[in-house]
Formats: sequence, C-alpha cells, structure tokens
Amino acid sequence: MDADAEARRGHDDFLERVAGVLREEGFTGTPAPELPVVSFQHPDKLQAQLRLGLGDAVADEDELLALVREVARASVRTGHRHFYNQLYGGADPFGVAGAWVTEALNTSQYTFEVAPAFTLVEHEVIRHCLAKVGFPNGDGIFTPGGSVANMYGMVAARYKAFPRVKTDGVRALPPLAVFTSDDSHYSVMKGAHWLGLGTSSVVKVATDQHGRMLAGELRDAILAARRDGRQPCMVNATVGTTVLGAVDPLGEVADVCQELGVWMHVDACWGGSLILSARHAPRLAGLARADSVSWNPHKMLGAPLQCSVFLVRQPGLLHRCNAAAAEYLFQQDKFYDVSWDTGDKSVQCGRKVDAFKLWLMWKARGDQGLGALVDNAVACASYFQSRVRDTEGFRLVSEALDCTNVCFWYIPKRLRGQKEDEQWWGQVAAVAPTVKERMALAGTLLVGYCPLPHKGHVNFFRMLTTCHPPPRTEDMDLVIGEVQRLAEL
Repeated sequence: MDADAEARRGHDDFLERVAGVLREEGFTGTPAPELPVVSFQHPDKLQAQLRLGLGDAVADEDELLALVREVARASVRTGHRHFYNQLYGGADPFGVAGAWVTEALNTSQYTFEVAPAFTLVEHEVIRHCLAKVGFPNGDGIFTPGGSVANMYGMVAARYKAFPRVKTDGVRALPPLAVFTSDDSHYSVMKGAHWLGLGTSSVVKVATDQHGRMLAGELRDAILAARRDGRQPCMVNATVGTTVLGAVDPLGEVADVCQELGVWMHVDACWGGSLILSARHAPRLAGLARADSVSWNPHKMLGAPLQCSVFLVRQPGLLHRCNAAAAEYLFQQDKFYDVSWDTGDKSVQCGRKVDAFKLWLMWKARGDQGLGALVDNAVACASYFQSRVRDTEGFRLVSEALDCTNVCFWYIPKRLRGQKEDEQWWGQVAAVAPTVKERMALAGTLLVGYCPLPHKGHVNFFRMLTTCHPPPRTEDMDLVIGEVQRLAEL
C-alpha cells in the first residue's frame, strides 16, 4: 500500500472512531434517558479542564479522539428528550445524514459548475417551499440563519421602493420607517442598524395580551409616520414570536399593507413549519398575500443547524437587488445554461449547501410525514398546557397556543395564598432563575425563562416542543414534576 492510500485509510478509520464516540456519548440518535441533558461547569472551570491551547505540539489520533470525547461531554445534548431550552431541539437523523454528505463533499453553492447536483436540489426545495406558502412563481435563497433572512426581506423591500439605493446608497433615501410588533424578534432592530436605516427607524406596534400584532394600531402607526415625513418601507409580521409563540393576524396585516402600499414581510422562522400540517396550516391564513417570507427548518422541524430559507413573491427581484455580476465567477459565455448559477442572488459568495439536508429529510418523510411530526409537537404542547392549567402552583401567562410555546409561572407553596403585590411578584420573579440553575446543575432537563417587561410580566418559564425527538405525553409529565421538585427544594 502506498503512503497516500495508507493515510487515507487512517483518516477513514479516525472518522469512524469519531462517529463511535458521538454514539457512545449520546449525540447521534436519541440519548439514553440516564444521560444528563448537560453536565454544567462554569466557564473558568471548563476552560481549565479542556486542553484548548494551540501551538507547535501535534496530537496523535488517540489524543484527538480523547479531546473529541471531552468536548462532547461538556456540550449540551440538544437531542435529549428533555432539552426544551431553545427554539430548536434534536436533529432529524435523515437531516444529519444530509449534513454529513454536504460536509464531506465540501463545495460552495454559487455556480452549477462546482455544485451541479446541489444546485438542482436547492432549486427543487425552494420550488416546493414556494408552493407551500403560495408564491407559485416566486424565488428564494438559503441564508445563514433567520436574522439574515429577515434582512433579505428588508433589503428587498427597500430596493423595490427605491431601486436607486443600490447605486446611490442610503444618502439617496428619504427617512424610512419599518414596522414590527413589540413582541417580534430583535433581528429587525439589528437589520435596521446594519442596513444603515438606524434603529430609530423601527416602529414597534402594540400587541394584544397574547402577543399578536394589532392591525388597527399598525394602520395608525403607518399613517402617523407619513405625517411625520417618513416613508413606510416594510411591515414585519411574525408567525411564532420568540417568547409567546404568537401568530400575527396575517390577513388583517395584509389588508393594511395592501391599502397603504407597504411591503409585507413575514418572519415565519419559528412557526413556519405549521404550514406543513394540514391541521394547523389554517393558522397561517393570509401568508400567501405577503411579499416575502423567512422560515427556519432548523427550528421546529429539526433540520440540522443551520437551515434557513428566504422566499420572495416577485421573480427576478432577488437577482436585480443583489447581483454584482462578478466576471471571474458568473461568466455569461459558459458552456452550459448560466441561468442555473444562482449565487449572484445572494449577498454571500461562499455559501454552504444547506438545502440538501432538508431535501433528504423531505424525501425520506414526504409532506405527510413531516406534517405528522408537526402535529405531534403541537399535540404535546397542548397536553402540557392543559397540565399547567390544571396543576396547583402553575399559572399560564397566556391561554393562547398559536405555536408550541407554553409560558407559565410556578408559585412555590411558600408564596401561595398571599397578597399579590409588587413585593410578591418580585419573589415570583426569582423562582425561574433559581429553578433554571438547579436544572442545569442536576442535568435532568433544560427549560428556558424570560420576562416580558412591556407587558408587565416578571420572569416566567417558556416551555416548547419541537419535532425531534418526537415528544410524548410522559415527557410533558416529567417536566411538570421536575419543576415542582426543583422549586420546592
């Protein structure tokens, strides 16, 4: 065997050993229940434990394998049945397979020349997504996360209203206004900063008690901005707000946008997966009237991070808005049909092949299979909500269940039956952070918490379910029991 062949075989063996470590440590498949969600250590102690230093020293494969195991053991098992901390969970195994393939093939998604099969895959996934949201003749692109997808919406809206911005910049623009609910994602504020609009250009629109945008307030805000000499540029509606999981009334928002001539973008990064469910898709009525939509299949659906798509109703707009026509990459005299070179639609040059893992999941499960996973996630959230409503000491923040977010306070026995004044609520506010610390140190589960100051809500728990691993009612019962146990220690 020549030296090159021997080296390749050694590398293959190492990759197989790494895969074995991941299996043993519960990072592929569903971790065994006896494994902790996390073995938490504070940063200074973890930094001292992990052999992080870099330099001239070279580690052999056994040492590298030990390092991989150490890093895995110090990491959060997001595929654990009791990881409920973020707007994502475990990864779909077919999606993981797709991610492995894309990493091994190591190509960039900008021209058909270097990514022929992947270019066709992305085209098909986008075509199917466009059909789902109701943009049959639209366009789309995969982006590095939902925040960037929302920025694509802001850029498209601005370019549509003021095409000169591409050549003349923001100095050629009148003062602009962007409208979003006061429960929406912070990426709208960040996008306004990054795109030179300024955070003061973002107008926060009031929401109801469940976190849904009030369309009447939106209309008033747009008219007020015009009276103040500001040009309304975009309305950002949300399908699944980060905290309460609220779905804005898309039809009513669309009515306002159509009446006043304002671009309607829908941030469906979290709740967009509901469109896959025949039972729950009606909650998104009005989505087809939007001008653009962002969706993160890496959230509720469980595609491996990252997997985000931006969809736009108007064909050709993405290319006109973003193209730079680099002659060294997008030559027009190539030997094949250059309309398949989609990279100039993107703000990126190098771009990961994120569509393939979603495509492999979709091929493996089909529309109905993915929809069934979503249905199960919603059903378990509904069950959990009913348990919270009916269990002593628990109190719902909102009775609505638009997505799978169930927000609640736990009132320990020592605080029950007391006057609920400001001091009392201050003590309630300390419950969730205390329980969260105990959760992390015990490793039994992770559930997030947060306040909502603009609604007058002190810290509460935000429990949510995703598609992977498919949640069960007994998992929901365990969460109830663990919150009670940890709060009453």
